[in-house]
Amino acid sequence: MEDPATAAARLTGQPVTRTRRVSGSLTEAVLEGGDVVMVKRGHGPNAVAAEAAGLRWLAEPGTVPVPRVRGDDDEWLVLDRVETGRPSLAAAEALGRGLAALHAAGAPAFGAAPPGGPAEAWIGLAPMSTTTGTDWPTWYAEQRVLPYVRRAVDDGTLDRAEAAVIEQACERLPTSAEPPARLHGDLWNGNVLWAPDGAWLIDPAAHGGHRETDLAMLHLFGCPQLDRLLDAYQEVTPLAEGWAGRIGAHQLFPLLVHTVLFGRSYAGQAVAAARAIR
Repeated sequence: MEDPATAAARLTGQPVTRTRRVSGSLTEAVLEGGDVVMVKRGHGPNAVAAEAAGLRWLAEPGTVPVPRVRGDDDEWLVLDRVETGRPSLAAAEALGRGLAALHAAGAPAFGAAPPGGPAEAWIGLAPMSTTTGTDWPTWYAEQRVLPYVRRAVDDGTLDRAEAAVIEQACERLPTSAEPPARLHGDLWNGNVLWAPDGAWLIDPAAHGGHRETDLAMLHLFGCPQLDRLLDAYQEVTPLAEGWAGRIGAHQLFPLLVHTVLFGRSYAGQAVAAARAIR
C-alpha cells in the first residue's frame, strides 16, 4: 500500500520533506516548497471523490473558507492545512454571513450531489444517497430519515416501537416553499475550524437540502458564539417565521446517522425529536 508521503508527492508534484501522523487516516505533510498539507486516506468507495467534489462546490461561491484541494484519486485526498486558532465573535459573525450566502448559492434539487460528485456519497462513515426530489418533506423523509431508521432497526439500535414513532413523525414534517440550498451537510462544531483568519469548514457531506438543516446541526452539537452567528446569518437572509420550532425536525437526520454509527445512546434523542414534531 502507498504511504501518505508518497501519495502527497505524487498528487501535488512536490517532494515531501517530513510527515506527522495526526490520526489513523490523516497525516500532515510538509512539501519541499514549505507548504503544509493534510493527506487523508478515504474510508470507503467514493469517499474521496465525494469529499473533494463537495469542497470544490462549497468553495465556488467564495463565501465561506474551505481547504483547497491539492490533489485526489480513488484512495487519497490532499488538502491545504488550516492553521487553528480560537473562536472569536468576529469569526462567528463572518461565518454566519458566509453561510447565508453559501446557502443562497443554491443547488439543482434536494439531494443533488456536487458537480462531479459520485452517485452514492457519505456522511461521516455512513452512506448517504444523492437521490433527488422536488418536495422537501417527502425527499427528507425518504432519503434522509427512513433509510437510517431501517438500518438502525436491522442493527438492533432502534426497536420497532421507536421506529414507528419516527415513521409517524415523517407524516408531520413541516412543509416548505424554500428552494434547495447548497449545504455543507455535516455541519457540527467539529467540522468548523477556528483559525486566526476566521472560521473554516472541513469534512463536508455536501448536497442540496434545506438550509435549516445545517443550522439545526450547529444547534445539536453546540457551536461557540452561535447566537451571534445566527444573528449575522439573518442580517443577510432572514429565516422563515417559526424556524426555531422546526429545529427538531431537521435534527432527525444527524441524530439517526449518529444512532447508526455510534449506537443506542443517540436513539432516545432521535425518538424525542420525532415526538416533538407537531
